[in-house]
Amino acid sequence: MIDSGPTRTRVVIIGAGFGGIGLGIKLKQSGLNDFEILEKSDSVGGVWRDNHYPGAACDVPSHLYSFSFAPRPDWPEKYASQGDILDYLAHCARRHGLEPHIRLRTEVTEAHWDEASSLWMVRTRDGEMFEAQSLVTATGQLNRPFRPRLPGIESFSGAVFHSAEWRHDYDLRGKTIAVIGTGASAIQFVPAIAPLAGKLTVFQRSAAYVLPKPDRTYPRWQKSLFSRVPGALWLSRLLTYVRHEWAAFAFVAWPAALRVKRSAFFRHLHAGVKDPDKRRRLVPSYRIGCKRILLSNDFYPAMDRPNVEIVTDAIKDVRSDAIVAADGSERKIDCIIFATGFAATDFLAPITITGRAGLDLHQVWNDGAQAHLGIAVAGFPNFFMLYGPNTNLAHNSIVYMIECQIGYVIACLKRLNADAVRTLEVRQEVQDRSNARLQHRLKRTVWAKGCTSWYLTAAGKNVTNWPGYTLEFRLKTHAPKWNDYVGR
Repeated sequence: MIDSGPTRTRVVIIGAGFGGIGLGIKLKQSGLNDFEILEKSDSVGGVWRDNHYPGAACDVPSHLYSFSFAPRPDWPEKYASQGDILDYLAHCARRHGLEPHIRLRTEVTEAHWDEASSLWMVRTRDGEMFEAQSLVTATGQLNRPFRPRLPGIESFSGAVFHSAEWRHDYDLRGKTIAVIGTGASAIQFVPAIAPLAGKLTVFQRSAAYVLPKPDRTYPRWQKSLFSRVPGALWLSRLLTYVRHEWAAFAFVAWPAALRVKRSAFFRHLHAGVKDPDKRRRLVPSYRIGCKRILLSNDFYPAMDRPNVEIVTDAIKDVRSDAIVAADGSERKIDCIIFATGFAATDFLAPITITGRAGLDLHQVWNDGAQAHLGIAVAGFPNFFMLYGPNTNLAHNSIVYMIECQIGYVIACLKRLNADAVRTLEVRQEVQDRSNARLQHRLKRTVWAKGCTSWYLTAAGKNVTNWPGYTLEFRLKTHAPKWNDYVGR
């Protein structure tokens, strides 16, 4: 245990992914240099550090999936790979001088608001303490891998790992592999491992809508254009933004418009899968858009391979060397790979956060996480979130949303830094009113059309997605309305 006194700083930021790095850059640009970024891992990058499975890449174009204030003109492809995004984030941290502010291998376990001093007391796993005027969480929604509780899984003698905890030391060549899940990670790594496997069995609970990915490599002349011609990269980003923003209309206003994409899905499926039985199994039973729409050019051809089997029966139990399906069929397995996503609705777990009068944040969120604009929570002074509840998207870049939130948080931190007030706390009635409107709007979206997804809690409440256009969110977060807050 560390016995020295607490480290005192104006702002503690938890997480060194897009949110933490972006906020750190803007803090420095604003002249607010008294902050610490606490990162549990041994490097920056967040979800793009953790998800290093074969084929990992982004499904938002790279010119849009990057900071507007730190553009990169030489992205190799239109859709960046995991490694390129990770390099970009590390470059941003170095270029903008964030490294002295980042504490690696520093995992926050709890934070509590001390009312006597009006400070946040933040404790790490190794016992180190930080005292801060403000606390900002930038841990994201997709940071805790989810593994279903399969009966007998503890008895399995082979290799078992999650896609977000990929074992590069395990040789998959010639192995009999089971992949559990067909979501966003599976459609990327299955094409990479299918040619290596002796036999690949994909256990699918529900099929995904997969559309072609309009990816390409940027030629040298085009990267030179983006780099040398003023405004060329900005224009590319703007046009990409407008195309993606238009798609929100189908998700949040007129879901029937997604029928066009359904036709494209069937064309893509028929082109990639010749086996009629496999095609039948790969057709979703829910309305398109209700779950995340995926992009891939090689997933369907990979599923059509003769060494790949699709199992749609539930898993009954796992034995030492096999998986038994609900129909009683048994398949010998050497390795199990979970592609089952993340505990996306369990915001900020497992960190314990205690606010004013001993309020436990996770108890406050017992019926589902909520915050004003996904940023501030009543009862938790000087506490702000990036990529908080209901700020996720299905149509545009989350980096754009994070930038909107960063601007809002910076305004609050400036007010506190100027000592105009010691504390800022959103009013309960403001939070309740804004979330009531938000949930009412969500009921009209395609995500409320009868399917289960990682967007929803077990009770069916959507605590992840924003039910509108990103431009609307930008306008709402352009500047805090100080009447929404109690300042002391």
